[in-house]
Amino acid sequence: MQIKSQHNNSEVYKSTIELTQLMNQVLEIAKQKGATDAAVAVNNDRGFSVDVRMGEVETVAFSEDKGVGLTVYIGQRKGGASSTDTSPAALESLVQAACDIARVSAADPCFGLADRELMTKKHPDLDLFHPWDVTPQQAIEIALKCEKYALSLDKRIVNSDGVSVSSYESHHAYANTNGGEGYIHSTRHSISCSVIAKEGEEMQRDYDYTTVRNAADLVDTDLIARNAVERALSRLGSRQIETQTTPVIFSSRVSSGLISSFVSAISGSNLYRKNSFLLDSIGQQIFPEYIRIYEQPHIPGALGSSPFDGEGVPTRPNILVDKGRIVQYVLGSYSARRMGLKTTANSDGVHNLTVDPTAGGLPELLKTMNKGLLVTELMGQGVNGITGDYSRGASGYWVENGEIQFPVDEVTIAGNLKEMFHMIRAVGNDINPNIPTRCGSILIEKMMVAGK
Repeated sequence: MQIKSQHNNSEVYKSTIELTQLMNQVLEIAKQKGATDAAVAVNNDRGFSVDVRMGEVETVAFSEDKGVGLTVYIGQRKGGASSTDTSPAALESLVQAACDIARVSAADPCFGLADRELMTKKHPDLDLFHPWDVTPQQAIEIALKCEKYALSLDKRIVNSDGVSVSSYESHHAYANTNGGEGYIHSTRHSISCSVIAKEGEEMQRDYDYTTVRNAADLVDTDLIARNAVERALSRLGSRQIETQTTPVIFSSRVSSGLISSFVSAISGSNLYRKNSFLLDSIGQQIFPEYIRIYEQPHIPGALGSSPFDGEGVPTRPNILVDKGRIVQYVLGSYSARRMGLKTTANSDGVHNLTVDPTAGGLPELLKTMNKGLLVTELMGQGVNGITGDYSRGASGYWVENGEIQFPVDEVTIAGNLKEMFHMIRAVGNDINPNIPTRCGSILIEKMMVAGK
């Protein structure tokens, strides 16, 4: 697969100029209509995706979206509006709507832009923009090649659930009346392959995919096909297991969900509403002392990198957990004010959240566990953010003597997140490169596994 990636500086410059003019226009209208302060975000996104299945093109979808989002403050009252129409008349209507909403909204002393001293117009270039020089027809050919190879690898691969190839670029700009201004030009390219294996009456599906900023970093389609096939074949012969308490490994395909539940519990919006099982947890030993969790928002080319948050506050490396203790919450300016704290530049979430590994790859974790359940897929949304209770459907593999014995299906794993965090025994270095959370497989000492 030959990949060409083009960094078009003139395109970025032109887009920046257009976005700047649009933002300045909106902010000026907001001032004229009586807004005390205002913030505007503009997005200009475009791209395409193709889907093939069993040698046929199923869909070719093009998208081009332009949107303006405005937040205004009139005193301590707040209003917001958005539009996909950027004509002068539409912008007037947009601002008027936001101001009208603000005037009838309840006042809140915590409303307002992020503090002026945090604002800047200078941000690092994080190398996020790499357009892929590929046409839809070429993308179709890539997808067909990947699928054809996957179907040829084993006679038990009887069907394809589809191969997708996509390429998108995004131009995002933000500005406010406190002097904040920034631009993020980014791209995202992806290839995915899903196949169905059959043996006797049993059928199993699995997949593999690659997602990158720079198309030159896409995983080769032959490898994606092989991984999808091997995973689907390994699912054949799935069994249920007896209900028991046993060690559990969350593979790197699913381990980020555990970390996301933790981040949600220490996020300001849940904390000030008392909707968290980790209230007043600064300084508490929530994880074993060998666990460290932190943000790295400025990694060049990474999927979760961002120079500023949703309020224009420059992002920075943040340590959330050190030696197992929570040292910082995840806050935007509003939630920070509600809690008497300072924003952590996380109004739009975390950026490249990283969990330091404490062990080698998955084979090492399997040997450490010796006997238990390796989870590779989760179903359902059974996570209670207030109590920390956790219960989800799962599938994966049963492990004995540190080696996979057979695939497992139709089980439920349950526990309490606070207890689960305490019982993390190891974190692997097998980071999933296709998602923003940089976390390997996680071994938990024991959980309830409900089977037959």
